[in-house]
Amino acid sequence: MIGKSKGPAPAVETQSKIGTIVGPGAVFDGNLTAPETVRIDGIINGNCVCKQNLVIGQDGRVEGNISAQNVVISGKVNGDILVRGKLELFSTGRVVGNITARSLVIDEDAYFDGRCTMTTSQPETAGGGEPDIEEA
Repeated sequence: MIGKSKGPAPAVETQSKIGTIVGPGAVFDGNLTAPETVRIDGIINGNCVCKQNLVIGQDGRVEGNISAQNVVISGKVNGDILVRGKLELFSTGRVVGNITARSLVIDEDAYFDGRCTMTTSQPETAGGGEPDIEEA
């Protein structure tokens, strides 16, 4: 139908400019650190540290720990997630790992296997071993 969207558009994408894109079919082996918003539609085999936001598309996958301001997940994550703000897990999203966040939204039919720790201020660490967010 004209004028009807296929699903909810991640709010993070409209709030900030995406500075780094890992496109469909791309595979990145190693740790990724970015000062701006990152969108992942491919595969990351390593930790992701984003000073701003991280958007994982429906075909995106992260095999490692994540640290970011806000995270939107439509794809798969196998690792711990540290979010200073809001984490949104859409119905197509799958997370196996622990989550530390100030705000958490999980859609119906999403998959989450792990522990969740809610914070009222900026968290120091989540679980163990994920990268710290360096403040400039």
